[in-house]
Amino acid sequence: MKTRFFIGLFILIIIGAVLFRVIQLDLRPMHHDEANQAVKFGYLLENGAYSYDKTDHHGPSLYYLTLPFAWLSSGTSFAALSETTLRFVSAFFGLGFILLLILLKNDLGRETLLFAGIFAAVSPVMVYYNRFFIQESLLVFFVWGALIFAWRYFQKPSALWAALTGLFLGMAYATKETSILAFAAAICAVFLVRIFRIPSFLEKKKVSLMAKHIFLGIGAAFLISFLFYSSFFSNLKGLLDSFLSFQSYFIKAGAEGIHSHPWNYYLSLLTFSRHGSGPVWSEALVLILALIGASTAMLSRTVEKRHKIFVSFITFYTIILTVFYSLISYKTPWNCLPFYTGMVILAGYGTAFLLRRAKKPLVKTVFVLVIMAGIYHLGYQSYRANFIYPADSRNPYVYAQTSTDFINLVQRIDDLALVHPDNQHMLIVVVSDPSETWPLPWYLRSYTQVGYWTDALDAGIPEDAPVFITSLDNTDILSRRFLAGYQTEYYGLRPEVLLAVHIKKDLWDLFIKHRAGH
Repeated sequence: MKTRFFIGLFILIIIGAVLFRVIQLDLRPMHHDEANQAVKFGYLLENGAYSYDKTDHHGPSLYYLTLPFAWLSSGTSFAALSETTLRFVSAFFGLGFILLLILLKNDLGRETLLFAGIFAAVSPVMVYYNRFFIQESLLVFFVWGALIFAWRYFQKPSALWAALTGLFLGMAYATKETSILAFAAAICAVFLVRIFRIPSFLEKKKVSLMAKHIFLGIGAAFLISFLFYSSFFSNLKGLLDSFLSFQSYFIKAGAEGIHSHPWNYYLSLLTFSRHGSGPVWSEALVLILALIGASTAMLSRTVEKRHKIFVSFITFYTIILTVFYSLISYKTPWNCLPFYTGMVILAGYGTAFLLRRAKKPLVKTVFVLVIMAGIYHLGYQSYRANFIYPADSRNPYVYAQTSTDFINLVQRIDDLALVHPDNQHMLIVVVSDPSETWPLPWYLRSYTQVGYWTDALDAGIPEDAPVFITSLDNTDILSRRFLAGYQTEYYGLRPEVLLAVHIKKDLWDLFIKHRAGH
């Protein structure tokens, strides 16, 4: 393949990936996980303060790496921050993963790179969660960056590749503590490559050089992790807390609850999904091609040595990491990205292999048409998932998603603030369990007088607030106490979860009068 043609195709892939990831980033309501992290980031943005929490929220890199994007879009004002800015961070690193593949051009072949890039660009699950303000896109970028730089190091040992490997390993750990699963899978994969007598990339000379650089890589990983977990030296026990966090993650991993799913949850999600009367969703094409790519590298004797080594490593790494995540009882759909990206690369290799084997023009033409149809189907599913069903339960990637009806609640509060004398200083009282509070703090971030209570019997709750927002279990209690003079409306928060908005009678009358005037 000529260089100009390759560059042109890769640019088109990047353009397609950008369009899928950045258009209408605010179309979907904020998920409660996104909102929770957004509010935590808001403290860092406005006050320059961040302290790692070993019981929740994962690592700090997401918050610190969001700062430049926020400064460019809204300065240091949290109220002026938008969903688009926050989600653009994830989209940026999702695109970064595709760009990292360029470093493998000479190792896996240009055709492999192009097909892997296309699959990553249009994959419904990758696109959907690249539009989420969560850590997974960053985790994938840093883990694969570390793996690719390590591979470059083994080919040509140098201090630069060792330092970059360590830097990306440290950033992966600073993104999610659970990145140790990927590290463990990589180590196991290296040993399996050796056990199966796949041509060695660890000759004695390279082992000697590696020993000279190992402390450089470890030092880089430790330093960058310490910088982020210590909040740049303001919280010196942050890195230690990250190690202590494993206790809570081990408990959560095996606990029963709403996030407990069977071992085949991820594979079922990717292979075939249909919710209710909704459409069929499947990324089986990628999984099938990945199996072909893995089998080719492992079994074929005509594969180039460097291809065989690295593709075999990716195969073992992907299988092991898939097993790790599948065995953990606690599952959320975005957790499939770390191992699914390995499948994407293997699928690119499998597609390129089949294309080379199709010698006859007719066979090659038919194969290309089938692959193009499959790519179109993946792309259409991405369009459907992100622009037609972005918050619909018929979308398998929608998980405990905030309802679109919740935006009507937010709009109602905004309309009431327009007619209230205090405007955005209007007192708003929220009485609800935290699980039914989010993403309210994000959507009410521009209001200066918002109070949150969890117990409806708390004597400190103001009894004359113009607006109350309550969960249903607290509504009955408060109604008996002091909500007789309020107009009540109900809005969906999530499937089967409602919130009640109670509006004081005089404010409601003022709102109705104002609306009638328009």
